[in-house]
Amino acid sequence: MGVVRFWGWSPITERQGKYRLNGSTVPCRAYSILLVTYVLLGICVANDSKPNILLIMADDLGIGDLGCYGNNTLRTPNIDRLAKEGIKLLQHLAAAPLCTPSRAAFLTGMDATNGYRALQWNGGSGGLPTNETTFAKILQKQGYATGLIGKWHQGVNCEFRTDHCHHPLRHGFDYFYGMPFTLINDCQINKPPEVDAAFRAKLWVYTQVIVLGMLTLITGKLAGLISVSWKILMYLITLSFLFFISWYSSFGFVQYWNCIMMRNYEITEQPMVLERTATLMLKEAISFIARNKHKPFLLFVSLLHVHIPLVTTKQFLGKSRHGLYGDNVEEMDWMVGKILDAIEQEGLKNTTFIYFTSDHGGHLEAREGHVQLGGSNGIYKGGKGMGGWEGGIRVPGIFRWPGMLPAGQVIDEPTSLMDVYPTVVHLGGGKIPQDRVIDGHNLMPLLQGTVEHSKHHFLFHYCGIHLHAARWHQKDSNKIWKVHYITPNFHPEGSGACYGRGVCPCSGEHVTYHDQPLLFDLSRDPSETNPLSPDTEPFYHTVIERLREAIMEHQNTFHPISQQFSMNNIMWKPWLQPCCGTFPFCSCDKESDNAHTAL
Repeated sequence: MGVVRFWGWSPITERQGKYRLNGSTVPCRAYSILLVTYVLLGICVANDSKPNILLIMADDLGIGDLGCYGNNTLRTPNIDRLAKEGIKLLQHLAAAPLCTPSRAAFLTGMDATNGYRALQWNGGSGGLPTNETTFAKILQKQGYATGLIGKWHQGVNCEFRTDHCHHPLRHGFDYFYGMPFTLINDCQINKPPEVDAAFRAKLWVYTQVIVLGMLTLITGKLAGLISVSWKILMYLITLSFLFFISWYSSFGFVQYWNCIMMRNYEITEQPMVLERTATLMLKEAISFIARNKHKPFLLFVSLLHVHIPLVTTKQFLGKSRHGLYGDNVEEMDWMVGKILDAIEQEGLKNTTFIYFTSDHGGHLEAREGHVQLGGSNGIYKGGKGMGGWEGGIRVPGIFRWPGMLPAGQVIDEPTSLMDVYPTVVHLGGGKIPQDRVIDGHNLMPLLQGTVEHSKHHFLFHYCGIHLHAARWHQKDSNKIWKVHYITPNFHPEGSGACYGRGVCPCSGEHVTYHDQPLLFDLSRDPSETNPLSPDTEPFYHTVIERLREAIMEHQNTFHPISQQFSMNNIMWKPWLQPCCGTFPFCSCDKESDNAHTAL
């Protein structure tokens, strides 16, 4: 809460119907008028001291895709303008290289590690637990209007279809419009399947083998070559049919189960119409700003761009120099520009704290044939899904708040998406929960230049539950040491990605475990091309030992929690499936009229 201080008033004592003001006395009525005036002014000052907060997060955007980070072939003038008018971070890091855990850490300020790596279904029971305290929940209690427009991917239900235990409205958001899941190829007709694609391919093969086997038995029976009874044959046919139904009831309708849009608790499209989603989301963001311009608001715009499938409106198709992906990036920048225009048109530019980022690095393996559908991570090795390499976790970080943050500044200090949590809680006048370890730090001192270094000494980089790498910011020498304990095996070798697998795995035969950890000095080698050794770096053993100690201290802060990515929570459950209409005939379109309204 803002603190109101009545300057000029001395301790007040009542004396014969008068009050003392700086040694003079005033009548009670005059005092009352003055007091009310000061209170009203104080409330205005208190409210004005709370900025509006606009958080914009892209999906799968590579740090090398933006002009302000060195790209000179893609046009991103609006995001570049944000950086020019604000602060650009050079060492901004995601807490995880995949959507669900990265966003969970962003919302709660805590690292999120688990067995599976991302939610697979709207109809699963896993998600962001109700006992987690998001920054939205804290700011909601501080009087903020809170809204989420876009992607959620933190779960929906727990025990039945309408309990909405993981829903954004249960985590501090007053308003939600968007996709409770994430974009996948299955959302677009004629695209190759994405959800458990390899497993689905095996199921199809098994089904074909079973059908062929049944046809062979029936033919043999009819030809008198097989003496099996019709009763046994019917039993086997029934089992085969049940096998097919058991998996096709989920995988055969992925578009209907996962590709939906919601407004608060109501499903508005099932399945969603991808070609109009960007327009609808943009309208909702602008409308939220207009509705809440007279009070502090927190708006989290969680873009679906630039995740595959790359659905781009006709206005941008074929306009970039990088094919469909470039078109999608430039459309995303246009959307950001429209939201910034809305802020300025409502007269909120100087009272709005704005942040732009991506949830993790670009998806290098995203391809269609020989056409690249993923982005660029610039000079950094690796990409989405890789827990250690910089390309998977180093993301854009841009802040703007005119008059409160310097313009045109660049900060080359290790920071994290988890730092946004304590930063916005501080700005909103809230308090950080004291019953848990918060891994993020308030960035305002660093952004405003009152401190030279970020508060991060160590940062730990997980791939699922596996610690792949860690870094040490040795502030007295300003070195950034990075140690890799596990690295993915690229395929083909030397390619820098795991082509053919969709995303690199975290463990098993497809990774390398380093008995002698790989050590890099990122301050001299940000591309991680020249690993150091005891022969080339005299402090090799000192750095390895210091990081070992830090990891032990870090892991001692862990405590048992409910495993949201367990097999039980990750699987599709028909009784949890959000459904518009009568299950299983789930289908509706409540956005047709709204979709045709011009921006």
